[in-house]
Amino acid sequence: MKIGLVRRGYSASGGAEAYLFRFANAARAAGHEPVLICGCEWPRDVWPHESVVVAGKTPEEFADRLEDRRASGGWDMLFSLERVWACDVYRAGDGVHSAWLERRRQFEPAWRGWFRNLQRKHREILELECALFTGGARRVIANSQMVKDEIIRIYGTPAERVHVINNGVPTHAAEPRAREKVRAELGLSTAEYVAVFAGTGWDRKGLRHAIAAVNALQIPVTLLVAGRGGRGEQRALPQSDRVRFLGALPGEKLRAVLAAADVFILPTIYDPFSNACIEALAAGLPVITTTANGFAEIITHGEEGHAVAPGDTRALADALALWADPQRREAVRPRLLEKAAHFSVEENLARTLEVITAA
Repeated sequence: MKIGLVRRGYSASGGAEAYLFRFANAARAAGHEPVLICGCEWPRDVWPHESVVVAGKTPEEFADRLEDRRASGGWDMLFSLERVWACDVYRAGDGVHSAWLERRRQFEPAWRGWFRNLQRKHREILELECALFTGGARRVIANSQMVKDEIIRIYGTPAERVHVINNGVPTHAAEPRAREKVRAELGLSTAEYVAVFAGTGWDRKGLRHAIAAVNALQIPVTLLVAGRGGRGEQRALPQSDRVRFLGALPGEKLRAVLAAADVFILPTIYDPFSNACIEALAAGLPVITTTANGFAEIITHGEEGHAVAPGDTRALADALALWADPQRREAVRPRLLEKAAHFSVEENLARTLEVITAA
């Protein structure tokens, strides 16, 4: 089967791009022929399989050009990670844009939401999203039950057309003595209580709430922040002498930092299913996140981590205080590692291929 894989934009560190590479390899190994259908942003030398470039400066222009070529493209199956007018299977890895805008309005002045409604980009994304969820996509893959419920609630998509397949992460053996090594590099003591936040787009990921919770904690704690934020996002952060900014980290370095930490915190306003949380789980860390993160569905609240209401700084601080107990962390670690093993890349790809070949 010739499978067209659709992704307009490109980022060297993007999760969707990494997923496409892994899926293409799995499809090839299963006897299928993957073809990338992408925008002009993709470098020509990064994709090892056949590719087709579709020009389009905006989401709608790209979707229009793809629609023009869809009938004559020669693809047996069109699998899109991009919002387009129509496809056989759409993976809603970015969640539901309408739901994200709903949540965003709760944490910003009313004038910002009004101004955003005037922006062409958001209008186009909502139009394409509506087309997909109201019949344009024969089948939809959601990466959490939260996203599936949003699709059904907002667009009335029949439940049987939406399949939940959680994200998976590659398995990596921990580097021997990584905890001690990284702590020494960062000047952290062996007994110091260390929390980690990882993410780009600090407004959406809720970094200011994480810092406020750390500041409210009555016990010593250090918060390591991996990732970058825009200038406006940085200016909006609370001041704190408990926070260390590490900048953007490659995957190997981030895994080392996770190995050196005690707890992971991501108080996101909206996250379909956070890969960073799965990475933390695979490092044996309890995860403190919010009910607006699809990842929260897979942990037992209060036992394997915490899922609190978005913006609830007090609850975040209470959760951090609870996981400051090293005996509590050590007792739950084997359970977290075992749970993470169920969310592998291999399992995700196998189930995705099942949906695609049955579409």
